[in-house]
Amino acid sequence: MKSLLVLVFLGLGNVYLAHAQEPAAAGNETNKNASVDFAATSAANVTLVDATNPNALPAAPAAGSATPGFSTAFAAPGSSAAFATPAAVPAPAPEPKFLYGGRDDYRFQLGLSASWIRFRSTIFNASAVGVLTSLTYYTNDWFAIEGNVNAGFAPTIFQNEHVKVLVYGAGPKIAWRQKRWEPWLHAILGGVHEAPQTAAGGKNSFAVQAGGGVDYRYNPRVSFRLEGDYVRSSFFNQSQNNFQLAGGIVFHF
Repeated sequence: MKSLLVLVFLGLGNVYLAHAQEPAAAGNETNKNASVDFAATSAANVTLVDATNPNALPAAPAAGSATPGFSTAFAAPGSSAAFATPAAVPAPAPEPKFLYGGRDDYRFQLGLSASWIRFRSTIFNASAVGVLTSLTYYTNDWFAIEGNVNAGFAPTIFQNEHVKVLVYGAGPKIAWRQKRWEPWLHAILGGVHEAPQTAAGGKNSFAVQAGGGVDYRYNPRVSFRLEGDYVRSSFFNQSQNNFQLAGGIVFHF
C-alpha cells in the first residue's frame, strides 16, 4: 500500500515539472521595463567636454541639427567663457564744470563798465564820461585775446560843440585767475576818434592802450571789475598822453 502511494506522488510531481518548463506562448510575452530606451532620448546626443582638457570645445553640430544653448554659467573650468564679464555700462556724461581759479573755467568774458576818459592836448582838454565794453576770449587758463570800445562824452566847448571821444582796439591779455581775485594786464592797439573837428588836424588817430585791472569773482557767472589804462594818441601832429578809468560788471560764458 505504501509503495503505491509513493508511486502516485512521484507521478504527479513529474507532471507538474513538465508543465513548469514549457515556454510561454508566442504573443503572450509581457515587457516588464516601463522606461524609454536610452538611445531614443536627447541625452544620447549631448557632446560632453573633456574635463582633463580645459581648452577642449564641443564639436560643431551637424548642419540642420538643433543644439541647445550653452550658458557661460555652466562653462567648463578654465575656459575663457567661464571668465566672461558683462558689457561695461557707459559712464554718464560729466556735469558742466563751474570751477574757476587756476582750473577749468568759462572762456568768454563780456565786460560792461562806466568809464571816465581824460583827453589832454595843446588845443583843448576834456574829461569825458561814457561806457567801456570789452569782449575777452581765453585760449588757456592765463592767456586771452581782448577787444574793447570806450565811448565818452564831455561838456561843450568851442561855441556849444560837444566833445566826443571813442577809443577802440584789440590785443593780448594775461591774467592770474584765482578763486576770487583775478588781477590782469593787457596791451591794446587801435585808434581814437574825437570830435569836434578843429583847424589843427583830423578827427582820427592811432592809439595804444596799456594797463590792467582786477576782477572779483562774485559767482561762477559774474565778476566785478576795476581797471585803469594809459592811452597815447597822435592828434594835431602831436602826441597826447591820456588815461582812462572804468568800473563795472563782467559776465562769464
